[in-house]
Amino acid sequence: MTPVSRKVDFPGLINPDGSAWHYLDTAATAQKPQAVIDATGRALGEDYATVHRGVYTRSAQMTLGYEAARRRVAGFIGGREDELVFTRGATEAINLVAYSYPDKGRVLLSQLEHHSNIVPWQLAGWQVDVCPLTAGGRIDLDAAEAMLTPEHTIVAFAHVSNVLGSVLDARRAAELAHSVGARLLLDGCQAVPRMPVDVAALGCDFYAFSAHKLYGPTGIGALWGRAEQLDAMPPWQGGGSMIDRVTFERTTYAPPPQRFEAGTPAIVEAIGFAAACDYVEMIGLDAIERHEASLVRSLRDALRPMNDVSLFGPEDSAGIVSFALQGVHPHDLGTILDEENVAIRAGHHCAQPLMDTLGVPATARASFGLYSDQSDVDALIRGIERARRIFA
Repeated sequence: MTPVSRKVDFPGLINPDGSAWHYLDTAATAQKPQAVIDATGRALGEDYATVHRGVYTRSAQMTLGYEAARRRVAGFIGGREDELVFTRGATEAINLVAYSYPDKGRVLLSQLEHHSNIVPWQLAGWQVDVCPLTAGGRIDLDAAEAMLTPEHTIVAFAHVSNVLGSVLDARRAAELAHSVGARLLLDGCQAVPRMPVDVAALGCDFYAFSAHKLYGPTGIGALWGRAEQLDAMPPWQGGGSMIDRVTFERTTYAPPPQRFEAGTPAIVEAIGFAAACDYVEMIGLDAIERHEASLVRSLRDALRPMNDVSLFGPEDSAGIVSFALQGVHPHDLGTILDEENVAIRAGHHCAQPLMDTLGVPATARASFGLYSDQSDVDALIRGIERARRIFA
């Protein structure tokens, strides 16, 4: 199979001794293409200055670059720049909504959510209800429809599960939420790197995602929100840049998105975020989706005949295959695979409630990126076969 992008674009995929590293942990964080490394290097070097405050030329130029990055990232998911808040990541984006949304009623989550889409709602004082899954590992929207009441003000679901790779019917989820007057927040961390996303077509009200899973830098993410929703939300954190006028008696605030960006922002990371969007769109999200789907089929086809392997999630999982090898703890399997230059994720994947639902303490997870190819699948299978021999 021809990969959609050359591995040579990603210096992190080559070991120091020149051997190939079979990286199958992209769902945790993606490797970075040279184009993103170069963009962040320039931003840290010859282009560097702070933004929004300086009257000198380079500061003005960097401000233009930072706001251009906002437009680029917003456009990547079909949004407008005045609807895109830069955050420290998807986790902070969800926390922002959980704490700042003015009508804290009931929130409907699902059994497959990442901890970052569970804990913030608990901490912020929401009443949490949990939607079950179908037998195939998808969020059960029929059950959600039966559970939703006018007391629910937010529905917060993963667009793509970080463990099962199951894809939500987001349009139907939005219709169900809106039918009771609730708003839909989607955790898009696993969706934006591997499929086209258009927030208008999805019908959601908030969309949270991170840069580092999209082949960009760590430490930055984004919250897209409908303009009228953001405008109704008070600031979450206070400081510089998010103000209109400050006195000791009273402070007034800037309009969104600046209202939610207190302090000096992640300037360099925003530039890298935009560069990552450029790189991914150059490859093409439709091509990435097809490519990863082919690798998922190949891996599942190779694992299915092994009667000591349990597969989790739907057959058409998006870029992710979670499994368990009977008699071998996922951590032990991960260690053996590491000796074979294969990197997978082993553990609960920040989804302990889902592990409880699946009836396992942990799973092994292989996740693909646009740089993955059949050689990575083959290396993983060789490593699993070695583990089976060791533990036989």
